[in-house]
Amino acid sequence: MAENRASTYGEGVPCWVDAQLPDVEAGKRFYGELFGWTFEEQRYGGAVQALHGGEPVAALAHKADGRMPTVWTVYFATPDIEGLADRVWAAGGQVVTAPMPVGDLGTSALVTDPEGAVFGLWEPDSHPGFGVRHEPGTFVWAELYARDTEAANTFYGGLFHDALFGPDAKPDFGRAPVSDVFPAEMPPHFLVHFGVEDCAAAVAAVTRLGGRVQAPPFETSYGKVAVVTDNQGASFAVLERLTARPEQ
Repeated sequence: MAENRASTYGEGVPCWVDAQLPDVEAGKRFYGELFGWTFEEQRYGGAVQALHGGEPVAALAHKADGRMPTVWTVYFATPDIEGLADRVWAAGGQVVTAPMPVGDLGTSALVTDPEGAVFGLWEPDSHPGFGVRHEPGTFVWAELYARDTEAANTFYGGLFHDALFGPDAKPDFGRAPVSDVFPAEMPPHFLVHFGVEDCAAAVAAVTRLGGRVQAPPFETSYGKVAVVTDNQGASFAVLERLTARPEQ
């Protein structure tokens, strides 16, 4: 069952994802076929917004600089983006892109953790984030692949304590060693997971649409996962959930 839009997401809750792509039209064809997304132009930034059942679930943006990676980025909600960016810096992270308003939608920033994994911050105005999540075709999980998971726990636990460890916490965010899935030389990074009803069928569709498989389906504590790339090289995961969503 869909989890409908919250008026706000608490600080540290993943609230949005976007992909920086060389060819947005090709991205629309790929993800439209894979997840059943439809698209509409955003009012700001030249991106298109992906809709699932009429609700916003992601954005696809044109990668203006060819030297930049083709990637999916996860954004964490905050009521005070300037303050959170300062806390990221103080805890050993970096501010890649300083907080910048996106019209009347909200304010965004890009930062890294101490190991260099990039993630976004989002302070909402008229756009709180996902209109729906936790169902097939929408965001369901973000996994941080880190070299030092204990250091990651300390960093993110300090930034997002209530979202991760608070009394009402139901995190959509896990941490694992890079070497669990990827070659040891792979840089630390976040991997955005989208829900699917059938992991094997989704992998077959990715391949048919011109993407490729990085890691074939494997079992985790939160479901069956495969790591794939789209037809332009952006990595993401497809997740077939367990019947009951585990408490974290």
